[in-house]
Amino acid sequence: MIPSRPARLALTLLFAASLLASARSALAGDAPKMKHRVLIVTGEDYPGHKWRETAPVLQAELAKDPRLAVEVLTDLTLLASVRLGEYDAVVLHFKNYDPKVPGRKAYDNLAKYVEGGGGLVLLHFACGAFEEFKADFVNLAGRVWFGINPPPGRRQHDPHGPFTVNIAKIDHPITKGMADFETVDELYTCLEGEREITVLATAVSKIDKKPYPIAMVHQYGKGRVFHSVLGHDVAALQAPGAAELHRRGCAWVCGVKGNK
Repeated sequence: MIPSRPARLALTLLFAASLLASARSALAGDAPKMKHRVLIVTGEDYPGHKWRETAPVLQAELAKDPRLAVEVLTDLTLLASVRLGEYDAVVLHFKNYDPKVPGRKAYDNLAKYVEGGGGLVLLHFACGAFEEFKADFVNLAGRVWFGINPPPGRRQHDPHGPFTVNIAKIDHPITKGMADFETVDELYTCLEGEREITVLATAVSKIDKKPYPIAMVHQYGKGRVFHSVLGHDVAALQAPGAAELHRRGCAWVCGVKGNK
């Protein structure tokens, strides 16, 4: 049966009202929002760092922020060719020992991505990645591992155990509202570098009683960099304070405003 003219008019008005309601909903912020794509790059590390166990946990912890869609790349050889521009953030979760893997092209691909506005997150021993390009990598990472032979009077880290992470920058978007927290991890004392950074969190060594940077940020070109040395194992990545810090840092380098 063909609807009468009044009925057709009523249907037209109903459809127009539906479109108007949808438009108003979108303007009000009720429309579904695209998630920010995050790529965890892993696949090699010091034998004491079990990346096959920690990478899925890291992925799950970051994905607890509903604004982030987190993927994992376990083949470091692909870092030279992957289209990083399709992602809002790259998370380094590796320390390579083969200077050819991922290699210079991979490093240049990453540096170009961040310089152009991409977000970068470095966790735990990622400070030792790209050691073969250390002079360049230190500018990208902010601080890097000083190597297998510590400078006089320095050591790699405190013995694995409990310590307090102190929030040092209470007005930064990442740490705003966060309280000091306890964790069981490795307190890294092995960083070096001179470029300007903003230290977000510190921890005091039980060995020498000195404070050391635990989390920091800086700008690299148009891109944001968040660097945390926490995350030795599964338990360390799941520690509530550390997990929250890493989620916030990842969201911040993506350009997301506010914290979940």
